Amino acid sequence: MSIRNLDSLFDPRSVAVIGASERPFSVGGTLWRNMRSEGETVKVYPVNPKYQALSGERCYARVADLPETPELAVICTPASTVVDLIRQLARRGTQAAVVITAGLSGEQKQAMLEAARPTLLRILGPNCVGLLAPHAGLNASFAHIPARPGELAFISQSGALVTAMLDWADARRIGFSHFVSLGEHADVDFGDMLDYLASDARTRAILLYIESIDQARKFMSAARAAARNKPVIVVKAGRSAQGQKAAASHTGALAGADGVYDAAIARAGMLRVDSLEELFLAAEILTRFKGPIGDRVTILTNGGGAGVMAADAAAASNVPLAELGAPAVGDLDAVLPANWSRGNPVDIIGDAPAQRYVDALNALSRHPDDTGTILFIHAPTAIVPATDIARAMVPAIQPTGKPGLPLISAWVGGHAVAEARELFLEAGIACYDMPEQAVQAIGMLQRYGHNQAELSEAPPSAPVEGPVSDKSRPDTARVQAIVSKVLASGRDLLTEPEAKDVCEAYRIPVVATRSVAADPEAAANEAASIGFPVVMKILSEDISHKSDVGGVVLNLQDAEAVRTAAREMLTRITNSHPEARLDGFTVQQMVKMHQAQELIIGASVDPTFGPVILFGQGGTAVEVMKDSAMALPPLNASLARALIERTRVSKLLAGYRDVPRVDMDAIVATLQAVSQLLADVPEIAELDINPLIVNHAGAIALDARVRVSAKAPAGSAHFAIRPYPEKLIETMVWQGQALTLRPIRPEDESQHRAFLESLDPDDIRMRVFYSRRTMERSELARLVQIDYAREMAFVATITEADGTEKTLGVARAQADPDNIGAEFGIILRPALKGTGLGRILMDKLIGYQRSVGTRSLTATMLTENHRMRQLAQALGFAEQASADSAGTSTLTLDLQTLHN
Repeated sequence: MSIRNLDSLFDPRSVAVIGASERPFSVGGTLWRNMRSEGETVKVYPVNPKYQALSGERCYARVADLPETPELAVICTPASTVVDLIRQLARRGTQAAVVITAGLSGEQKQAMLEAARPTLLRILGPNCVGLLAPHAGLNASFAHIPARPGELAFISQSGALVTAMLDWADARRIGFSHFVSLGEHADVDFGDMLDYLASDARTRAILLYIESIDQARKFMSAARAAARNKPVIVVKAGRSAQGQKAAASHTGALAGADGVYDAAIARAGMLRVDSLEELFLAAEILTRFKGPIGDRVTILTNGGGAGVMAADAAAASNVPLAELGAPAVGDLDAVLPANWSRGNPVDIIGDAPAQRYVDALNALSRHPDDTGTILFIHAPTAIVPATDIARAMVPAIQPTGKPGLPLISAWVGGHAVAEARELFLEAGIACYDMPEQAVQAIGMLQRYGHNQAELSEAPPSAPVEGPVSDKSRPDTARVQAIVSKVLASGRDLLTEPEAKDVCEAYRIPVVATRSVAADPEAAANEAASIGFPVVMKILSEDISHKSDVGGVVLNLQDAEAVRTAAREMLTRITNSHPEARLDGFTVQQMVKMHQAQELIIGASVDPTFGPVILFGQGGTAVEVMKDSAMALPPLNASLARALIERTRVSKLLAGYRDVPRVDMDAIVATLQAVSQLLADVPEIAELDINPLIVNHAGAIALDARVRVSAKAPAGSAHFAIRPYPEKLIETMVWQGQALTLRPIRPEDESQHRAFLESLDPDDIRMRVFYSRRTMERSELARLVQIDYAREMAFVATITEADGTEKTLGVARAQADPDNIGAEFGIILRPALKGTGLGRILMDKLIGYQRSVGTRSLTATMLTENHRMRQLAQALGFAEQASADSAGTSTLTLDLQTLHN
């Protein structure tokens, strides 16, 4: 389920409090008082067989005795009573329940859900504090104080944190649209709440306290949908979890749950913070800051000390300062005293009158590419009142009819700057008390901007763009054969040669590795045929980390060195690991790459989010350095580069001193190859390429480990984010030319703009009921950056003579979160009306929505749209005049009935 009947949970007309009481300090007593304290906006009925009246009102012994069906029930009776109460409420037609009760067994929770399912009764809890919806006058909780009305929604798994947060927020006069304790979230969970709040007009930002996620794909789809509409900010508990279990690879040891949550939060376009205070700091900046956030900051201040403090804070937060170019410095020279700082921070001197602030601001605003985001810092002086400065600056920051400057302010001080701070806040300008807070906010904005960029990416599980030569295609059949052989033998860990074969099959460069028997003479002979120097390693199915047991020797210069190393290795391992099977040695050429870096690229399967990809600094000390980051597949080049940039080693990869920049394309290609391998071969359970040696000339894998599982935990079906569905691409001959029908993708943005600009204004009015021909970039991006788990848009394209692709038409449908119904629309180039292309697109869309279980397709149509009416009739749609809008009709197609 998703948002079904959640309106009854958060805005009910009537509520039954089952277990209501007058006993002081009891849950039932607190609930009863809280429900009645909100006034008469909601009708409240007490239910408790022990009382005939409560607070002067009749108390009912049973649910069946209530004079009306309560839209919401709040249950705080013993665990043994909950299942039967839910069953009674479902029979009465109650649509939602809050189960405060703790201590339900697994069997009781399942029975509770089964009792609610036939009537879609929604359940919050069990074992929760309840919920507060201040705008609806609802306090269905046993919290000690009410919530102030506001525009923030707070959702928490921790009941104790709910009451603590209420207290903390009340002291700071912070208000909420919704305040929800999920408890054990047997039914209503984070995904449901994100879906509900994404379109809630009273909520401008969503704050989450997460301890764990159960349904990853549902959560990610809901989070991505919500994050497109408004900021979603997360505190995730457990960042410093200890005791990571040993794994068969470094990747398995490094891929802790917290790093996976980092990857998921970033990929969904949300922002993660570390504390509750940061939660509100982030909410403030993300909802107030209106300008485009840049990667650099220019500090404008009237005090050198404050500027230095801000610069120090920026360095600590990895927020780079802008380097002002000569034109910007020249414009500042014209308006500032000769002794200004002539750099960043821009110190305009403490005696600055109000006009100097405005002039400096205007000078910086003429060079946005140089300055980035402006951090304005003011410390009070006796020369000019801070209020006068604020009044002069606001029009310059937000000129009438123009977009505001990307500016964040810090008015440092108390009473002397209080009115100036209020003037900025009233104008909607982000404002902080201290420079460090402002810098922290900028850092959050930058991370949020990067995450929002990741949200817009929709890569395929395999490349779909452009011609691909057979030599560059992965050899999936070869890998499947290796995996099948290993599993059939009863093993789950591939040998090093087998693992390298897997890499090579997916076009990851590897060092040629040869296997020989556990015989020193055989090893020496093989080394001589390869050419010295060589590397020799032990070959054993029982030993994964070979270097840890002395099973690797580097830089062997001649045959005698190989013989000696082999004998010593056999003796050493036989003594330390007598139970290990020694299958032989592997011999490979010693690779020496000048000015190279050692990296690790790996993959594992997280129990919550499924397959994940790891990148970081490699080598034998990888687990000590712990310089790694993770991402959710599928990856395209943009997402692969974003993953690389989240590590410290990325700075070394960019080049330094006389060390040139490494071949980043080679790293990106390897990451994408691993992503595709995870999609294509579900049996991959763990993969480790360490080290991947890379320099300016390329990359090569020196060692690889692969673990497989017959349970097939990988594969694109287990990805937390549905990849671009390339299997839906279809080609056909239409009007003598090749026509492609395919799902839309983010790369179509410019092509889709050209398509929209080709339409007649009347076509647009018929389709979307307005006449604008132009479209903002954010609106256009939303049309091409879709979540394929909930939305589909098929485009019909042809390839022109010059090789460019041209969009002829599009049909799209967006399903509700429950996939009960989907709204559709279709539009074609004007010259193609009546050619049958509309029928082709609609057949494709109808077939797809039917295949994913959507029950019905609907659309609202202007009654004058005769062509759409004819097409709908031909496809079997029913038409009905809209009751709430003259001149429109509703089209409906029952997909599943027709199918059956």
